[in-house]
Amino acid sequence: MNDAAETQLGSAAAPDLPDRTPRTERGRRTLRALLDAAAQEFGSKGFHATGITDITRRAGVALGSFYTYFPSKEEIFRALVTDLSAQVKAHVGPHVQAAPDALAAERAALESYLGFVAEQQLIYRIIDEAEFVAPDAYSNHYRSTVARIAGRLEAGAAKGELREGVGEVEAWAIAGMNVFLGLRYGVWGTDGSAQDIDMHDVAGRANRLVADGLRRR
Repeated sequence: MNDAAETQLGSAAAPDLPDRTPRTERGRRTLRALLDAAAQEFGSKGFHATGITDITRRAGVALGSFYTYFPSKEEIFRALVTDLSAQVKAHVGPHVQAAPDALAAERAALESYLGFVAEQQLIYRIIDEAEFVAPDAYSNHYRSTVARIAGRLEAGAAKGELREGVGEVEAWAIAGMNVFLGLRYGVWGTDGSAQDIDMHDVAGRANRLVADGLRRR
């Protein structure tokens, strides 16, 4: 059975394409290979300089199989942004859940995010380009991230761990801080190497700043 027969047009990593869900492990591996290859190609060369054949060649997937999963280069780019958002959530989530309180959760979220970015530096180029290539996916990436932060803050306030009234505004502020700390220390590093940075120290110093504004008094 070939990939086309195994797959019903869609991907869980690409909710934009609800009818393209792989039904077999082989189909899921093929889709994963395409998204991983797209991340490398779009991240290193940009959207306009990347062709579908570049992606399929890197993924080791036949050109015809690409169209089983995505109708166009634009659609795989949009799906990739959604997939990267899901990867960040999956990476950060367990660290947040293991934190003992709300302020510790924000520190854990930032530190784990910095670690993710240090390993996946191409995410910044892809997400930034999405503002123009896939503005809906770009907006959803940030809105969903902020919604998770706001939910954590509101839960912390309900438990009496944070001051009352924190929510969306504070969540956007924290998200903006995290994005730029990720750029500075996860991508740029000190002398071009992110490994020179003590992410634990960066997260701790930023968390003290957050704690001063959020702590219940």
